[in-house]
Formats: sequence, structure tokens, C-alpha cells
Amino acid sequence: MLVNLYDVMQSDIKGSHAVASFNVFGYEDARAIISAAEARNATVILSINMDMRQFMPLEEISGLFRPMAHKAQVPVCLHLDHTYDIGTVKQAVDCGFTSVMFDGSQQPLTENIASIRKVVAYARPQGVSVEAEVGSVPYASGRDHIRSALTEVVEAVQMAEQGQPDAIAISVGNVHRLEHDTVAINFNRFTELEQALELPLVIHGTSSINESDIQHLASRQVAKFNIGTCLRQSFGHALREALEADPKIFDRLELMQQVIPKVSATATRMIKLLGQ
Repeated sequence: MLVNLYDVMQSDIKGSHAVASFNVFGYEDARAIISAAEARNATVILSINMDMRQFMPLEEISGLFRPMAHKAQVPVCLHLDHTYDIGTVKQAVDCGFTSVMFDGSQQPLTENIASIRKVVAYARPQGVSVEAEVGSVPYASGRDHIRSALTEVVEAVQMAEQGQPDAIAISVGNVHRLEHDTVAINFNRFTELEQALELPLVIHGTSSINESDIQHLASRQVAKFNIGTCLRQSFGHALREALEADPKIFDRLELMQQVIPKVSATATRMIKLLGQ
């Protein structure tokens, strides 16, 4: 069933679990994720990042994933990830996305809040939830212009009160696209944010975090974890193994039948890690 982010997170805030938001790039990984969620009776989010929306038009992305979400036996949210342009966010709303993230983290706080207010005013009447970011979660690669800045408590409170998003992504040591190492989470800052805010918190760069820290955050006020790198690695490794095992294979469907179960296993592991 197709749901929005607000509905997904209300049962997760300050609960014993959180929802996994997986970056998806096609039918195969979306099928693997939904199958994993159905097997666990878990809620899941299909998240579209900037690379995917530059590769494929939003209306075609929606046309592919919305029917999959509708037919799923568990709640599935279709979410537009980091987006820096309000026009693109509005287009996603119009195309049928059920959740959007306007990322104003590189703007001054006043501009970030003003932008979020505009997005909320457009999206919420149409039943679409809105995620903001305060502070700035850096990238290990591919986004050199993105700064690294811990989320300031006073700024997060201002965003919550004045911008009124449905969730806030925070920067507490997490890093996007870290492929090998892990990071140290600043739990002192996280606790300050948790105590100051009532709305759900979001962690990006989950693949960079120790599993024990992920479980701890999921048991507190983090209601959504963005997961991309480990799933992309799983897809790539599985495809490479299939090709190397039999160089004569060239049929896409035959290859994907080997890849999908391994991607699904990775998704299952992350869903279980978040307590679902």
C-alpha cells in the first residue's frame, strides 16, 4: 500500500524501531526491497536520489514505482531525496510522490526555513510529507560542494517551529557514501537534539555507522534511516559474481534472477537491524 512519510514515522518516533529508506535505481532493486519488507512485515521507503532523477524523468520514475508500492502487502512510501530546487520538489508532488525532501542545508538558516515553508504549503494539502535538513551531512565522494557541519540545536528548533516540516535530517557525525570505514556518532549532540525536538529525526549515511550505533539510534528518536551505499555494493558484487561465474551469460533476466535475492538479503539485514 502506498503511504506518505508522516504516516510511516508516527509509529516509529521514540519507539523500538525505525523505517529503512533505500535508494533505488530500477525495478530489480525495488523488487528486492519490497520482497524483503513483505517477508518481515515491515514498512519501507523507496527513495529517489539526485543521480536517479537526472537519469530518468520524475513522471517515469513515479510510473514505475507507484504501482509497485500500491500492490505491496506492506506500507511503502515513495520519497524524493535531497533536492535543492523547489520547482523539482513541486514536480515530484504533482507526479505522485508521497514524500519529498527539500535540502536547504547549504543555505543560511533563514533561507532554509523560508524554502521549507513554501514546500510545506504546496505539499501538505496534497497529502505529501516534507523532510528538511539542518546542519550538513558531508559526502565521502561525489558531492565536493557539500559542507560538513554538525546540527546546531537552536537552529533545529527554529526549523521545527517556523518551517514545520514532518521530519528533520540531522548531522551528528554521519557521512554519505562512505564505502569502507565507519564513523563516530556524536551522541552528546544527538541527545541534545532529541531532548529539544519532538518531531521525528532522520539519519543519512547509514552505511557509515557501526551496527550497534544504528540499533541504539533506532531505539530512540530516529524514525528514518537513509541507506544507499551498502545496497549499491550488494547489487554490484552480485552482478559481477554472476558475470564472472559464467562469461557466456548475456541475458539480463537471467542475471537479475541471481542478483535480486542477494540485494534482498542485504535489505533484510538492514530492516532487521532497525528493529522491524
